[in-house]
Amino acid sequence: MKTPIWKKKTRTKIMVSILGLIAATAALWWGIFALKPYQISPDQMQARYRYSAPAAFTPTLKDLGRHGYEVRFNSFDGAAVNGRLQYPSDPAQAKAPFPLLIAMHGLGRSHMRWWQSSYKGGETLEHTHLVTEQALKQGYAVLALDARRHGERKNLEYSVLDLMRDMDLWGQREPYEQMIIDSIKDYRLLLDWLLPQPQIDARRVQTTGYSMGGQMALILGSLEPRITAVAAIVPPHLDDKVAAVSPQRFFAGLAGKDKLWLLSADDDEYASAQQNQALFEALPGTANRHLRFPGGHLLPASYAEQLQPWLAPMP
Repeated sequence: MKTPIWKKKTRTKIMVSILGLIAATAALWWGIFALKPYQISPDQMQARYRYSAPAAFTPTLKDLGRHGYEVRFNSFDGAAVNGRLQYPSDPAQAKAPFPLLIAMHGLGRSHMRWWQSSYKGGETLEHTHLVTEQALKQGYAVLALDARRHGERKNLEYSVLDLMRDMDLWGQREPYEQMIIDSIKDYRLLLDWLLPQPQIDARRVQTTGYSMGGQMALILGSLEPRITAVAAIVPPHLDDKVAAVSPQRFFAGLAGKDKLWLLSADDDEYASAQQNQALFEALPGTANRHLRFPGGHLLPASYAEQLQPWLAPMP
């Protein structure tokens, strides 16, 4: 038996109504919650990254052996900060101060990824410990801190996953931006204390980072004239929806660096090959280099060895 025409029309009307309701709901969500680009002035940007040192600021250093030290201090806002400073040899016996490498970890990771070859029984996927090994071999002291909401600084009641979900679903970008900004301030505050120390060569301060750390390295390098070179490893593509922490807002401050390197993946889930190429072409300066790798966001371990020329002193 054939379905009556009136039933077919009724079904069609129902389907059209459902699709219309879905479209209206999506439009309403986009209008209310979806992240939208915004503008931020240079003065507003400077204000967001401004910080004041606490009175009598002195980090505590716990000797871990083998010229490594656990670093702890209370930051500009009283927040507890932890990390590690590793020397290539005994600084008390060094004939010259050490250049400094600032290393920044990725989203959901911790500063320990720069020292550990394995995590919870498995090989670490970013292989950032190999970058540390290269730096130490070339005579660098290496510094890495836990970013806000990461490592020892996790907020179990409101995790990084919660933060990213709320930004994607409800347009709440402020917690994400503040996490990045305050983490940058933590580093700048520590540098104020560390660079005048006699064991550190303040003329050779370089920064690198993986993923979110690559994003942060570009920002820190731009804000800090004391940093001489930047290597951003697979930074995510970010636009003016999060303007206060988007690397494209910081190009001007990167002018004059000795070396600006970008390491990218051609099939990165967080930045397309075209977006990475555009980022590289927008970087100021002439001593820039773009290393491209096949595959996704997790680079082959060999990338660490290819950073050796970036770590070498300028001729």
